[in-house]
Amino acid sequence: MRADGAAGVSAERELIAFADAAVGRRADLAARRDAVRAVLGEEATLDAAAVIAGFDAITRVADATGIPLEAPKAEATADWRAALGIDSFRSAKV
Repeated sequence: MRADGAAGVSAERELIAFADAAVGRRADLAARRDAVRAVLGEEATLDAAAVIAGFDAITRVADATGIPLEAPKAEATADWRAALGIDSFRSAKV
């Protein structure tokens, strides 16, 4: 990531919007997917969809199995987890 928060990836705005729509199960998902396809093509759109699904699935598996957050990671992320309210998620209490 660059200092301005951008990753410097081709079509990053379209990819981020696609990921947000997919994870949020938003009504604009098809439009966001079409925007990626228009810029990067069919193959890259399929790759992006697979990455989005993979990350979502990995997180769900970790949550379902109760994998604990390691102490050093918990300490290093305490401030931003508090700011985002992540510790109040139901899965954080299990």
